[in-house]
Amino acid sequence: MKIADSRFKPTFELEGAELELGRGPVAGIDEAGRGPWAGPVVAAAVILDPASIPPGIDDSKVIDEDGRDVLYRRILESGARWSVGVADVERIDRDNILSATLWAMSEAVRNLSLAPRLALIDGNKCPRLSCETRAIVKGDAKCLSIAAASIIAKVTRDRMMIAFEKQFPGYGFARHKGYGTPEHKDSLARLGVSPIHRRSFKPVQLALGLASAPAEDPATSSDLRS
Repeated sequence: MKIADSRFKPTFELEGAELELGRGPVAGIDEAGRGPWAGPVVAAAVILDPASIPPGIDDSKVIDEDGRDVLYRRILESGARWSVGVADVERIDRDNILSATLWAMSEAVRNLSLAPRLALIDGNKCPRLSCETRAIVKGDAKCLSIAAASIIAKVTRDRMMIAFEKQFPGYGFARHKGYGTPEHKDSLARLGVSPIHRRSFKPVQLALGLASAPAEDPATSSDLRS
């Protein structure tokens, strides 16, 4: 399992302090898949067991695929409470990616078998929840509960995209997971738009002929409503 060197690692200090104050359970929430041109956005909520925190948990972005799979299994086997919420392409296109992400986060919390008293959310916006919420910028690099959620969300979404590769072959979803790579751009031009492409995203609209190409490389564009 390869983990990139990092000066700071996420800790359980914030969650531990809240638990000492009797403000538990504390859930960490993160998402995967806001930027891709295709596929759902997946959010995860994780309540770690303070007595059984798996070693090696870190921000999913600094862990390679094999390492994420190992940590995913460790989290599931540790006794942690966890769940996911999935916002499909139809919801993303109808509501916009931010609203769909916040909805997926609220679904992840709603699906937990244990209701948290406090939810720590990665980023600067909080979904509407029945418990207290706290947004933490770069929370996946600071709080172990959020880092654990980032791993659950990332592995869950990656596995969904691998399954989509079998359903929609030729796009390379198993490799690029829907992100805007040159391979993905070429496959859009060659095969056209699939049912799991986000039609509210400009590169997809360009492929559909619904938008004009900007002066810069369209591969740098994302959501039309961003």
